[in-house]
Amino acid sequence: MHRLSKFIGDIATIGIVGLVSLPQVTFAALPPVQSGDAIALPNSPFDAPSTIPPRDLEPELPPTNPELKPLYIQEPFQKPNQDQPLRLEIKLSLRRVTLYRGSAVVKSYPIAVGRAGWETPKGTFQVKQMFRDPAWIHPLKKGIVIPGGDPENPLGRYWIGFWSNGKNWIGFHGTDNPKSVGTAASHGCIRMYNKDIEELFKKVNLGIEVKVVK
Repeated sequence: MHRLSKFIGDIATIGIVGLVSLPQVTFAALPPVQSGDAIALPNSPFDAPSTIPPRDLEPELPPTNPELKPLYIQEPFQKPNQDQPLRLEIKLSLRRVTLYRGSAVVKSYPIAVGRAGWETPKGTFQVKQMFRDPAWIHPLKKGIVIPGGDPENPLGRYWIGFWSNGKNWIGFHGTDNPKSVGTAASHGCIRMYNKDIEELFKKVNLGIEVKVVK
């Protein structure tokens, strides 16, 4: 498992170099992918198809501050108006994502964000991809596939993509390193506890707004 994690980290470095420096690109919403669909990884930053999610899979690092714990905040309760649209807001400095319906808080979750040099891009985006139990195809060794739902699948069980430069993606996913949640530890993606990404996946849909602020 350690060897796989190290290799995947090397691929991540190749696959998403320069993500943060590129401008926002708008894409048409993609249809949901069915359970068990396969996802290949880019083997260079030049030939990756636009439907590939990012490789936010560097070797797991210790938290940047061992004393930093996931921050839980209270916001004034408002009864959600079901006629209002859902939206997500990521606050990078608080390491949190909050699901709103209109101005009312539906749920807030602790997250890990992009580390120094791989910062999560700020701006207003939309959910463009939603994958459940995607299989992972080895980018360099033909025929090696880790099926969806496998504990060693580096994508986890859920993927919600909201940013792309046309070659790579940034989005929400689970993690096998829960201690990293609450820190800046990723290559730009939003890591969540596995139970939280599962819950969020069931609450959101394609096209909802994702706002990323400091």
